Amino acid sequence: MELLGLAERVLDEPSISPATCRRRAAAVLARQALEAALDELWTARRLTLADCSTRAQFACLRTYLGDDRLAAEIHHTWGTLTGACHHHPYELGPTAAELRAWLDTTAAVIHRLHRRTV
Repeated sequence: MELLGLAERVLDEPSISPATCRRRAAAVLARQALEAALDELWTARRLTLADCSTRAQFACLRTYLGDDRLAAEIHHTWGTLTGACHHHPYELGPTAAELRAWLDTTAAVIHRLHRRTV
C-alpha cells in the first residue's frame, strides 16, 4: 500500500513534472503495488510463481485464488493500469479523475487479495 500512497502523492504534486508525466508515473506505481500484492500471495502460498511473467501469473490466479470474480477484477485492473503506463502518440493519456478511480480500485483489490493471503 506504500506504493499506492506514493502514486497519490505523485498525482497531487504539481511541482514534480507536467500533469501527463505525473499521471503515467502514478499508473506505474499503482501497477507495481498490484504486482507486489500478487508476489505476496504467491509467497504466502509457498508458490514460485513470482519469478514468472505477470501474464503467466494471471493464468494461474483463478486456480490458486479460488475466486474467479476477484481474479478477473485484478487482471482487468492490471491491464487498465498497463495501458495507462504507455505513451501512444495517437491517444490522450488518462485524466486525473480516471487515475483516482483506478487507484481506488487498485486499493480495493489489493485489500481483498490481502484478506486471501493471510
